[in-house]
Amino acid sequence: MSNCWRSRRGTVFSCGFEPGLFSCFGVLLLTTHVLYGEANTNTSVVVQKDAQFDITYLDTFALTTMHIISSLSSDHFKRTEGVRVSVELLSERPNGPVLFVVRQKQAVLSFQVPLILRGLYQRKYQYTQVGRTLCQPPTLALSEMQFFYVDVSTLSTSGVHYQLRVSRVESFTLQTDKKFTFNATPSQPQFFKYVFPDGEDTVIVKVNSQKNFPCSVMSIQDIQCPVYDLDNNVAFIGMYQTMTKTGAITVQRKDFPSNSFYVVVVVKTEDEACGGPLKFYSLLPDELLDAGNRSKTLDVVVSPAINSNVYIMGVLFCLGIFLSFYILTFLVACIENKRLHRKRAGLLKAADMSPAETGNLATGLSPASPYEYGSFADNGSTMSSEPVTDSMASAETNDGYMERPLDVVGRCRQESLSSVEEDDYDTLADIDSDKNIVRTKKYLCVSDLARKDKRVLNKKYQIYFWNIATIAVFYALPVIQLVITYQTVVNVTGNQDICYYNFLCAHPLGALSSFNNILSNLGYVMLGLLFLLIVLQRDILHNRALMRNDTPALECGIPKHFGLFYAMGTALMMEGLLSACYHVCPNYTNFQFDTSFMYMIAGLCMLKLYQKRHPDINASAYSAYACLAAVIFFSVLGVVFGKGNTAFWVVFSVIHIVATMLLSTQLYYVGRWRLDSGILRRILYVIYTDCIRQCSGPMYIDRMVLLVMGNIVNWSLAAYGLIKRPNDFASYLLAIAICNLLLYFAFYIIMKLRSGERVLFLALVCILFTAVVWGFALFFFFQGLSTWQKTPAESREHNRDCILLSFFDDHDIWHFLSSIAMFGSFLVLLTMDDDLDTIQREKIYVF
Repeated sequence: MSNCWRSRRGTVFSCGFEPGLFSCFGVLLLTTHVLYGEANTNTSVVVQKDAQFDITYLDTFALTTMHIISSLSSDHFKRTEGVRVSVELLSERPNGPVLFVVRQKQAVLSFQVPLILRGLYQRKYQYTQVGRTLCQPPTLALSEMQFFYVDVSTLSTSGVHYQLRVSRVESFTLQTDKKFTFNATPSQPQFFKYVFPDGEDTVIVKVNSQKNFPCSVMSIQDIQCPVYDLDNNVAFIGMYQTMTKTGAITVQRKDFPSNSFYVVVVVKTEDEACGGPLKFYSLLPDELLDAGNRSKTLDVVVSPAINSNVYIMGVLFCLGIFLSFYILTFLVACIENKRLHRKRAGLLKAADMSPAETGNLATGLSPASPYEYGSFADNGSTMSSEPVTDSMASAETNDGYMERPLDVVGRCRQESLSSVEEDDYDTLADIDSDKNIVRTKKYLCVSDLARKDKRVLNKKYQIYFWNIATIAVFYALPVIQLVITYQTVVNVTGNQDICYYNFLCAHPLGALSSFNNILSNLGYVMLGLLFLLIVLQRDILHNRALMRNDTPALECGIPKHFGLFYAMGTALMMEGLLSACYHVCPNYTNFQFDTSFMYMIAGLCMLKLYQKRHPDINASAYSAYACLAAVIFFSVLGVVFGKGNTAFWVVFSVIHIVATMLLSTQLYYVGRWRLDSGILRRILYVIYTDCIRQCSGPMYIDRMVLLVMGNIVNWSLAAYGLIKRPNDFASYLLAIAICNLLLYFAFYIIMKLRSGERVLFLALVCILFTAVVWGFALFFFFQGLSTWQKTPAESREHNRDCILLSFFDDHDIWHFLSSIAMFGSFLVLLTMDDDLDTIQREKIYVF
């Protein structure tokens, strides 16, 4: 039942409609008083026409003419339909715009034709076709009648020709899992309504397009009038994000009291926000630019998100995976403990054996299997050609072994337990010339580089742990504060371009926008803690053996220093914490949170490999962390200034090559060289004596092979960086560290086998397991679900759906596998030399 009425100043036909249902509309050109010269005359003319929905009407009017177009329709709209007003200005150059005002009970929508929209640098674009959808304000009662009016006015003195059409909007209310296709332009935005069904608390709104440009914006807004659906106001309320081909926003019922929301799609006037070309114009003050054809076809679909059961399953899965490593470690520890008990029982039974047999049993060596060094045919002859110091005064057995006399063993034990100053790091009793004699031998043994007091070295290497613990505290606290601020800004402003999530698999929890990406970092923390517990157990067992004055613990095997292992475990835990902080809001400004401790882990692993055979001359914690700080510094510079900057790449490549050469020299001469004013003279002297005067090969062949390979790899990486200039400088720098680590590790394993050493079963299992896991981890890492090197809209083109338990994506699996692979790599470093625990250090070669 409709109510129609007539105004006194003009003719206005209006029609009521049932709650929430538009049934008719009216158009009114307001009566205008015009002043011509000195006379103020009312010359308005009223022309009335009947109108219907979905019919296009053409009209021409000027300042002195008023057209009234009204409609009376008995058709009722369905609740899934809306009303859309479309206007096109047909006059080529009107001397004034036409103003359209749509008046509703709770809102007023006004726009002018031609519509002027502003772009970057305040550039103005003119649109003569405008289409706007009317919002549907909620009604208070079912019996309440609602009206809307369309008023048309202009100040143009010449005739303005335009067309008007009011039409139904099909599928205005979106259905779950039902795709709807539509077109949009900057002056003809679109929005749709979605109502949460019963039992559905979270949904994902996905908008897709077949082409990248023009750039678009999708927004989620509460049901209210007016709807902000233009490029210059779409960011005022709600959540929004720019998009090219793909956009996705997770919406929760708790954020919308009306249990419904609008999905707004706006096409931007320019494409720079989506990574499009930046156009430059030499503009006059009021010059209008041609907008061109910026129509875009898009699809919108609303899908149910996961429920609480999936969250619980994801958390339990994550905990179960890593707790299983604790259980497996406990079982292996029990088995190893039983094996040690059997070994001790065998030693007790052998107490009545002859001294020679007991010695062979204690050392774990068989006279029938001499310990040879790969290509060296005779161990004894090799060592006899070198100067012998007091600490190396030993006799060779008939089988080619070097057994140290008991008095030397006792003296070394007494020296290792003597009191020393805590800050005395160089306690070698011999003079510097003796260092040169020992360390420049052609074939070094571990005993030559393990002459410093053990307690002093322990304190030296414990500094690694305490320093990294201190760094972690001072680094983590401001990081946590900063990412909380980032997340707060995202939640308050609704700007989802701030953070580079995988929006197709970003599951919110509380204030966190992507809880699954944070949860998957739990493995780093749990496995880092487990590694610390394993190292602590080994440390305790080793200290007990020292207290018992066990010969193998004092004189055999690689010297046990656990400080670097503690630092590695702490770094792994911090990598998990900082990676979780980074994934709270991953973006361009906080990338270093995720990479800083990766550099530290790679550096600490290389230092530990070198320390195994060079305990006396390994770098101090201060110099090591200073070098790592320089790496992080260059990482930041590369990201900020490296993109397309030739000068930066030239400087970095030169520094890279020079640092490689200096480190190669340090490794080749085992630290027995000095960087001073005489360095050039000594280099020329070596070239003259070794290359010109006599053509002799390198003295340290194995080290030379490693360093030549290392220089080839690093020079190649430097050339690649200088030529290609990769955008992701942080990953490039990390690749340099990983390549050097893998090269040194491969060299270590090859030299270990070449020296006649063997890899125990447990270490071999760890190596194979870690290699396989690293392969799968890198596969998922290179999937590239998002990247902060591009614009947020371009990054969303790489987004993918969840692939594990409907909760974890490819990058989460990378977190799982990489944490396991790092843990396995640490175990390899911890166990790879266990076969030497019963071998005297005079028989363990340095490489």
